[in-house]
Amino acid sequence: MELDGRVTVVTGGTRGVGAGIARAFLRAGAKVVICARREPEVPVEGADFIALDLRDPEAVETFFDRVAERYGRLDTLVNNAGGTPYRPLAEGGPARHARVIGLNLTAPLTASLAAHRHLRASQGSIVMIGSVSGGRPSPGSAAYGAAKAGLESLARSMAVEWAPEIRVNTLVLGLVRTELAALHYGDGDGVAAIGRTVPLGRLAEPSEIGDAAVFLASPRAAYISGASLLVHGGGERPAFLDAATANKEA
Repeated sequence: MELDGRVTVVTGGTRGVGAGIARAFLRAGAKVVICARREPEVPVEGADFIALDLRDPEAVETFFDRVAERYGRLDTLVNNAGGTPYRPLAEGGPARHARVIGLNLTAPLTASLAAHRHLRASQGSIVMIGSVSGGRPSPGSAAYGAAKAGLESLARSMAVEWAPEIRVNTLVLGLVRTELAALHYGDGDGVAAIGRTVPLGRLAEPSEIGDAAVFLASPRAAYISGASLLVHGGGERPAFLDAATANKEA
């Protein structure tokens, strides 16, 4: 298979998008290690799990050394761990917003630095999991949007500084159907209504995000670095099109 013998780490790979990514790498033949603070409620069959708090730089350094020693190499790091609750700026307080930025921006930087020498040895790659929230207003999750904007910038700089040994790219995600979709989009009717706003007519599945991550990590993307790949089903229909009174079909 395309990634036979390769070793991949997926942060936050215990559920949702992260689990979808882990399963996609397993299907491609890679050995997969997932890490998170807590063990998964439903294990990702075929992947190894190691508990890790990405906010602890010393523990992160030890983790990557342990992975490289145990498996003999590290080929891909997928910086997936992240997320945020709905929290208007004026209601959160600086400490809570700082924690969101820490998880979504500082933690991927910490992991990438710890993985650097191992990825350099294998001529490997890093895949950042970004969000469309980083490129548009993100009311209710402003700190998250700011962090994801920073993550794309970080990836582009890494791609230049760490070339040619390590490729670094970002997947810019739109709406994805996960176990937590209801927290952001509501019940089944709400999820369906949100899906209809996407040009492709639905939310993405975690497996589809995984397939895109596998592509960026694979030899087929050997000349792709510093890129941001939009995985958003066509994006968002501009609001002005529905508000305009001109050019309407009879």
